[in-house]
Amino acid sequence: MNIQKYEAFLKTVEYGSLTKAAQVLGYTQSAISHMLNALESEWGVTLLLRDRSGVCITSNGLQLLPIVRNVCNANRELISKVRELHGLESGTIRIGTFTSVSVNWLPNMIKNFNRKYPNINFELLHGDYNQIENWVMEGRADCGFLRLPPRADLESIFLEQDRLMVILPEQHPLADYEFFPIKKLTEEPFILVEAGPINEISEIFERNHIRPNVRFTAKEDFAIISMVESGLGISILPELVLNRTPYKIIKKELEKPAYRKLGIVLKDTNHASPAVKGFLDFLHHS
Repeated sequence: MNIQKYEAFLKTVEYGSLTKAAQVLGYTQSAISHMLNALESEWGVTLLLRDRSGVCITSNGLQLLPIVRNVCNANRELISKVRELHGLESGTIRIGTFTSVSVNWLPNMIKNFNRKYPNINFELLHGDYNQIENWVMEGRADCGFLRLPPRADLESIFLEQDRLMVILPEQHPLADYEFFPIKKLTEEPFILVEAGPINEISEIFERNHIRPNVRFTAKEDFAIISMVESGLGISILPELVLNRTPYKIIKKELEKPAYRKLGIVLKDTNHASPAVKGFLDFLHHS
């Protein structure tokens, strides 16, 4: 069994591009194309449709995708177990993460972990909460950073509480307040982050029985911060998002403090690779 062909299929579907799949796997584009052609020929089905805009998976490919993913995951687990038996501290950890964790936490986490385990590699998958949960459930990610609690069928380790902060333009009339009054959220133009129907910001409104004066919505955190800086309104974002930002804004804690709980989740600790177990133990004791 040529597992490289299976990995080529998975990465091409994941990135929607032969070029990106080749870069990640360390092959040329023609080599990836050859592997995919060989796989389609071997199985007698068309897995991918290719045109100038990229590639898309066929219905046959969709049916085979979860099985191929399981085979690749089992192969990684096998290799990891063999290395464990030989006392080799190596492997790859695939982590689902979002931007604020990737910028503020992961660089030092990986740096400190690699001081002890220099031969362990990391693959970071960036997405939102829902995507990260799905990646962990599908086995595409070994573990993932999330807001807690996660769905019931995932295990989790609590890491830290992240304060939710009101952000204002520098010259805002409430900039000198020690804490931001909850009732003022209904009076000020509000810029809402698009993060699904239920999120930590909407829970603040529900918990305090208020309806904000939503004037704008945006998906990107830094777009919201820039809009606040320009005086278009106020917003609420996690403190971790606001670290190391160059924007001229004021951060205020709410008069009734609010937080999001952050942690790392995985499908099953017992079946995690030695590398993943080592990383989780490192986080737990850091």
